[in-house]
Amino acid sequence: MERLIVLDTETTGLDVDDGHKIIEIGCIEIIDRNITENSFHYYINPERLVDEKAYEIHGISNDFLKDKPKFIDVIEKFIEYISDSALVIHNAPFDLGFLKSEYIRSGYQQEVLYRDREIIDTLKIARQKSPGKRNTLDALCLRYSVDNTDRSLHGALLDANLLASVYLRMTQGQTLIKGLSEVIVDTRQKNSDVIKNRKPKIIYANDYELDEHRNYFKNN
Repeated sequence: MERLIVLDTETTGLDVDDGHKIIEIGCIEIIDRNITENSFHYYINPERLVDEKAYEIHGISNDFLKDKPKFIDVIEKFIEYISDSALVIHNAPFDLGFLKSEYIRSGYQQEVLYRDREIIDTLKIARQKSPGKRNTLDALCLRYSVDNTDRSLHGALLDANLLASVYLRMTQGQTLIKGLSEVIVDTRQKNSDVIKNRKPKIIYANDYELDEHRNYFKNN
């Protein structure tokens, strides 16, 4: 079973080195490439003011956060939820920087966050797939036909949900190829005796298929 956690945060400001903190954390679970209903979502009281520019991005006000739990109150639940699963994050250094800061502030070593887990940065994948193009979450939703019409403002759970769909679509071809190779290996193992004594049949490409093959590599 492959379990991935798609994670996003909203913060009081852009720079963790200026003392900014997490005010919302949202996670979506993917098991064997299926999005489940097992999500994780909390608004967090940062015990400091939200910057005006940050408020314009996510619309989460200081008044709204006053009665919300502090990060230290939810960290155990968060650690239990993500377990040792791989994390899928868009622009991972940003969110991980804030999470590391919150871990340390809550009395945890930052190593607890990593635990040799895989970190999958969808921004890095998008840049490799589409160099020179805009690779914001909105741009990726458009590119991969993911409906983001409800996204007037940023929101951790909403964005994690969108990112989960984007990630599955942007990695679909890789998964199909991996799955195909596994099927081929399995078939070879099960039918090794038959294959061992069978003369391979060679099927040559026709002219049309060769032209299509050449055009594919010209345009990709």
